[in-house]
Amino acid sequence: MAKTLNAALVGAPRPGPPPAAGMSRRSSELWLALVAAAFTVTQLLLVRPGMGLGWDETVYVSQVSAHAPAAFFSAPRARGISLLVAPITSWSSSTELLRVWLALLSGLGLFLALRVWRKLFPTHVLALAGALFATLWVTVFYGPQAMPNYWVAIGALACAGCFLRAQADRSDRAALWGVGLSAALMAWMRPTDAVWVTLPLLALVVCVRRWRRPRLLVALAAGLVAGAAEWVVEAYVSYGGLVQRLSDGSRIQGGLGWKIAVGDQLRSLGGRTLCRPCSVPTPSAAVTAWWFALPLLAALGLVFAARARRTASTLLLLACAATAAFPYLFMIGYAAPRFLLPVYALLAIPVADALVHLVTAPRRAWRPLAVVLVALGLAGHLAVQYVVLERTVHRTTTAHQDWARTATELHRLGVRPPCRLTGYQAPPIAFYAGCSSVATSGPNANTTGADIVRAARSEPFAVLTTLGGSPPAYARTWPSHTIGDLRLHVAPGAPGGPAT
Repeated sequence: MAKTLNAALVGAPRPGPPPAAGMSRRSSELWLALVAAAFTVTQLLLVRPGMGLGWDETVYVSQVSAHAPAAFFSAPRARGISLLVAPITSWSSSTELLRVWLALLSGLGLFLALRVWRKLFPTHVLALAGALFATLWVTVFYGPQAMPNYWVAIGALACAGCFLRAQADRSDRAALWGVGLSAALMAWMRPTDAVWVTLPLLALVVCVRRWRRPRLLVALAAGLVAGAAEWVVEAYVSYGGLVQRLSDGSRIQGGLGWKIAVGDQLRSLGGRTLCRPCSVPTPSAAVTAWWFALPLLAALGLVFAARARRTASTLLLLACAATAAFPYLFMIGYAAPRFLLPVYALLAIPVADALVHLVTAPRRAWRPLAVVLVALGLAGHLAVQYVVLERTVHRTTTAHQDWARTATELHRLGVRPPCRLTGYQAPPIAFYAGCSSVATSGPNANTTGADIVRAARSEPFAVLTTLGGSPPAYARTWPSHTIGDLRLHVAPGAPGGPAT
């Protein structure tokens, strides 16, 4: 079936193998299910469910949480991930339960995305591709988190596979539905990312006669529109229109334009979840080697795909990966490893195809050497990934515990819900404390100094600064307290506040 579909795509008919028996299909699904299950278990074991929520996570979760006020929702964000976590966060404040829920969903998503490709690539290639993607530290780290990037990656992989199947077989209604649903998933999570990922698909069905399928174009467009509809409507209701929301999103991200961020992404591979500004040293060659090998192995996969008559499938994966990577490598002035998760998911299949061909090529004198080198390379790669993961989890957990301790101290000082915080790291600490967060400047600006002064007279209020920082003029006479590297300036006289 794999060769039959791809032959149709490249216009070179070639008889394929007979359809697999039911047991073979179940066996192939079993291998993919084992990879997905191992991914789920790895998340639960290595990314501790009690790690606490990160800054962006608190924003997304607070939108649907019954236990904390909704944080300011800036223009670039979309509400897809908030709705994904709502079945848990709407009734429970347990971070552990939320992590388990997301780990299970992420494993299921990986299985379904790989399953789409069964008629296009051999099962052992897909199983290896899933394992390669699922063992990257950034994949394991973000799989159980309330963040959208992993889900864009799953949607991208599923959408490309369903697109190829629907193009090759007009009677494959399941694939047609898959195109629309996976495009909707991407747009639901991050509308702009969905557009970049699907650019090659849109270009093919619009500009290339042999690829034109009206129903396929409708399914793809309908999925994007359905997924982005809420974001677009919200743009007009709350952000001054679609153009204004896009403009605000660009400004918040430092102004989108020609900015080469390849070096920033490289420096973030050592476990920097956000590299802004990215002034950290470049990690060692052992940490970054896989990143340089990735495009080379993907190109080699294209060579082998041409021999196996899978050129169209591999080219489409490479094209979607290239357009998905472009804005984050050349249009933004900072880096986060999670931005490239869709790229890694799309490249995993060509890379796996290349590795499988290297170690299974018949009658090659260098085959034993290739087997040894690939095995050693994968073992070393796996070891490095989990060293980086362990350090990243430890560092992140420590930061989240600091936020929790600060929230506890605020409660001791009388800053309890309903309450408000502003200043340094106010959004995540406010979530932990059950307070609202406000700001008079920056990407989260949602109030004025005068409003803060009025609010401080009627409810518990605190300003957070670094030890060397100065509070705003209105808070300079407020009693201050130190915890860790923060100073808490608590408004006097408010209900529940400390006595003056």
